[in-house]
Amino acid sequence: MSRLFLAPMEGLADYLLRDVLTSTGGFDGCVSEFIRVTGSALPDRVYEREAPEVLHGARTPGGTPMVIQLLGSDPEWMALNAARAATLSPFGIDLNFGCPAKVVNQHGGGAMLLSDPDQLNRIVSAVRLAVPAGIAVTAKMRLGVSDTSLAIECAVALAEGGAGSLVVHARTRDQGYRPPAHWEWIARVAAAVDVPVVANGEVWTVADWERCRAVSGCADVMIGRGAVSDPFLALRIRGLMDPTPSGEEWPVVLEQIAGYLKTLQTRGTYLHEHGRVKKWLSYLQRTWPQAAELHAAIRRLHDSHEILAIIERALAFHTRMLAPRSAPSGCLEPTAAAAA
Repeated sequence: MSRLFLAPMEGLADYLLRDVLTSTGGFDGCVSEFIRVTGSALPDRVYEREAPEVLHGARTPGGTPMVIQLLGSDPEWMALNAARAATLSPFGIDLNFGCPAKVVNQHGGGAMLLSDPDQLNRIVSAVRLAVPAGIAVTAKMRLGVSDTSLAIECAVALAEGGAGSLVVHARTRDQGYRPPAHWEWIARVAAAVDVPVVANGEVWTVADWERCRAVSGCADVMIGRGAVSDPFLALRIRGLMDPTPSGEEWPVVLEQIAGYLKTLQTRGTYLHEHGRVKKWLSYLQRTWPQAAELHAAIRRLHDSHEILAIIERALAFHTRMLAPRSAPSGCLEPTAAAAA
C-alpha cells in the first residue's frame, strides 16, 4: 500500500492550515514547518508553538501523525535539540536539507548543505545518536544546489549517517519551484541507497501522482502545494472522491476557508490574516475558477472581518445555488463581488 504525506511548506502553510488539510483525511503523516536551530537549546514552548500537535499525542486534530522538522547546520546543536524534541514524543524527527530560501541558505542551512555531503553525514549521525532508537530520524533533500552532480553522494551520506528514509524533492535549490520536477532523478537516488525514498515535487493532480510514481519508481509520495491547491487531492488519490474537481465541492472549500480565517482571528497571534487567506486562494485558483472571483473580491481588503463576511455571503450563495440542482460554474453573488 502506497503512503501519502503532507509536506512542510515554510512561508505558505502553518499548523493551522496543516490542520485543515489533514482534516479531510487521506494522509498517512505530515511534517511540521521547520524549527530553526542555531546556537542554543530551544525550550519546549518553541516546539509547542510551531508544532502544537505535540500537546495532543503528536497528531493533528484529524488524527494524522506529525513529525517535527529541524533545520540547522551544526551537528552538536542539531543533536541536542533533536534529543529535546524527541522527549515530546513526535512520530519522528526530520532534518531539512531542502529549503531554498535565501535567508536560510545565507547562514549555511537548508539546501545549501547539499554542497557538503560530509557535513550532511555528520549532522545526521549526531542526531541519530542523540535520539532514542524508537523515534525515526529522516531527512528531506533536493537534488543539489546549482546542479545534480552531488545528488547521489548526498543521498548516500544521509542514509549512511542513519536517516531511516529520505524525501527527495526533484529539483535543485536554484530551480526553486519552477516546473518541471525531475522525477527520473529520484529513481537514481532510490537505486543508490538502502533506505525507503519518498518522491516529492510538482504533484498537483491524480494524474501527476500516477506519473510521479511511475517515473520515480517510488510507491510513497509527499504532496505540498498540490494539497493547498486542492484540499481533497489525497482523497482523490485514494479513490474516495472523483479524480476531477467539480463546482459542487466549492461550498465545502468555502467552509474550510471561513473556518481557517475564524481560527486565525481567535488565536490573535497573526497580524496578517488577510494575506494568508489571499495566498491560499491564489493556489485554489488552479482548481476552482470560483476562487479567482473570490480573490478578486477581497484583494484590496485588509480587514479580516470584512473578508470573512464576503466569504460567508459567497458560501450562502453557492449553497443556495446547489440546493435544487447541480452547481453551475458559478460566480460570486453580486453583492459580494461588489465589495471589491
